[in-house]
Amino acid sequence: MEKVIVYGSYGYTGKLIVEECKTKNLSVILSGRNEEALKKQSEQSGYPYTTVDIDDHTGLVNLLNEGKVVIHCGGPFRHTAKKMADACLETQTHYTDITGEYEVFELLAGYDEKGKQAGITILPGTGFDVVPSDCLALHLKNKLPNATHLQLAFTMSKGGLSRGTKKSMTEGLGYGGKIRKNGRLTSLALGDKTLEIDFGAFKTPTLCIPWGDISTAWRSTGIPNIEVYTGATPGMIKNARRSRYLNWLLRMKWVKRMMLKQIDKKPGGPSEEKLLTGKSYLWGKVWNEHGEQAEARLETVSGYLLTAKTSVRIAEKILNRNFIPGYQTPAMAYSEDLIMEIDGSKRW
Repeated sequence: MEKVIVYGSYGYTGKLIVEECKTKNLSVILSGRNEEALKKQSEQSGYPYTTVDIDDHTGLVNLLNEGKVVIHCGGPFRHTAKKMADACLETQTHYTDITGEYEVFELLAGYDEKGKQAGITILPGTGFDVVPSDCLALHLKNKLPNATHLQLAFTMSKGGLSRGTKKSMTEGLGYGGKIRKNGRLTSLALGDKTLEIDFGAFKTPTLCIPWGDISTAWRSTGIPNIEVYTGATPGMIKNARRSRYLNWLLRMKWVKRMMLKQIDKKPGGPSEEKLLTGKSYLWGKVWNEHGEQAEARLETVSGYLLTAKTSVRIAEKILNRNFIPGYQTPAMAYSEDLIMEIDGSKRW
């Protein structure tokens, strides 16, 4: 049986992905750099493990030679994605990850031709970031094919971020916001753009953030103007505006190190109750130069549960030879209806 390699398998999200693989009866190799955590997970799951540091290129190549597809969970991905993708090209192993970092999507989009030559798919963002939003973006593009502007927003009920997500967000502090304007990534100060969004179940303020869709939705839809918003309290919006005066400080490595150490002291992610009963809500709007517009909403399971389900669903498709070589976004590869394959997803 062809194997799925889960790298960073012992993190909060990695464990959920391994559990989902188990329910699907997939053959898995656990991997990462922490041998103690891997050994414990191997004993609990029954899956074999291989300890490899992301900086060990030869070790990565040897690991990837054992599998058909990797689900890369070892973020922050701005530091690890290139190393994993380079090794995947060498071994002709399909690359997937669960990043939401726009810089990583931009980097890996440059791997399109190499991926085609190697006969593998390069498909980052197979989790909550960015499967539901990418599918919603393409759904809206299909509703209004000549759309020139796209706004996306997401929020959670019963939230809670994993350590990995907090670390990725911390790595991005100090660089302000980003949108796509006339096809180009454009900087703006955090807190400059806010919207009150009706998610269907409730209304809430949202804050414009530099999320992965400013890269992925541009490639899946071709819409040149894209903004992404997340649910935020008035206090969060106020803090975002204040933070712009501290960008010089937040960019410093010693400050980030200090913040990352604090994150390591916190729980790995949401409680099981929040994981199983929480919901994710998404909203999107497109319009064109003539003032025509279309809106859509999406409700689905909690973000981390969704990440486990969609990343494994995509890995299964690849194992079944259902893939497109080269760089893909989730909706480019599997259509706007990929998200509707997940039980609990509603779109209107």
